[in-house]
Amino acid sequence: MNATTFGLDIAKNVFFVHGTAQSGKVVVSRSRRRAQVLSFFSNAPAALIGIEACAGSHYWARELIRLGHTVKLLPAQYVRRYVQGNKTDAHDAAAIAEAVRSPRIQAVAINTPEQQDMQMLHRIRRRLVEQRCGLMAQIRGLLGEYGIVFPQGPGKLRRGLAEMDQSAPPTLSVGARELFLDLQTQWQELDKRIAGYDKRVAQACRTNALAQRIDALPGIGVVTATALVAAVGNAVQFPSGRHLASNLGLTPREHSSGGKQTLLGIHKGGNAYVRMLLIHGARTVLRHGANKTDPLTRWALGLQARKGMNVATVALANKLARICWAVLARDRTYQSHWQNA
Repeated sequence: MNATTFGLDIAKNVFFVHGTAQSGKVVVSRSRRRAQVLSFFSNAPAALIGIEACAGSHYWARELIRLGHTVKLLPAQYVRRYVQGNKTDAHDAAAIAEAVRSPRIQAVAINTPEQQDMQMLHRIRRRLVEQRCGLMAQIRGLLGEYGIVFPQGPGKLRRGLAEMDQSAPPTLSVGARELFLDLQTQWQELDKRIAGYDKRVAQACRTNALAQRIDALPGIGVVTATALVAAVGNAVQFPSGRHLASNLGLTPREHSSGGKQTLLGIHKGGNAYVRMLLIHGARTVLRHGANKTDPLTRWALGLQARKGMNVATVALANKLARICWAVLARDRTYQSHWQNA
């Protein structure tokens, strides 16, 4: 088999392999069971293999690299443009084999097992936080059915439920009160589990040198630092800080024509979780930065005075992402009052 490029369409059990020679001639196009994939590529000469970046793709990339192949993970939205005809496994694999040779498609960095461990930690924590938010919303909605409304904020809702435990309002029946107490118990259990994961995240930050370096930036705590390192590693795959900010969806969309540049809102692509954490951190810096003297905060506050809170928040998140790239990719430490020589 003289294939030099493969497109591998992965799935749960049935994979499809599309291989082409240097001339572009198709030399293999067949399906393989999951247990046959590694044995197939172990008998194939070293080649370039393209895989869509999806669930399980990082595992297969690491395994194929161990066999001596060169593997590129491709964003699915770019591969889709190469699909010809109806969607089938064969057409998908052929599209991957064609897209992997394109120099315009930026490959996705292959995660290490340590990065995947940290990502799993964040995903479980995020699910618990979402469950807690949903539970609080349900409690407020059910209380509203009985004419009981508490002010905004989880602390005020928690105190209101504690007072109801001592003296229930007359509008609540005994059965309704028992159900609300059960919901309160579920809330407390979620708080304990989230607190446990917060400790794990803090421990992961203490044991990771990259996360410790960017934890020193304003608006970036242990959660954002570990989430960013889990997503991009040392960020050397990005040529500049702007590429990292663009990868996180913090750069504007563009609709230009006829030599006239038109910039729109941020495109919101890439890792939505890390982008959310950066924006929340930037908003915190603006809210509590009145007495700060470092140039970054003063610049952000000046921009807020001219352009408003929302524009300044996204601009500061963009700048934080760029600074994170400089700290990670250039192996430097953050200096709040650093000035260019």
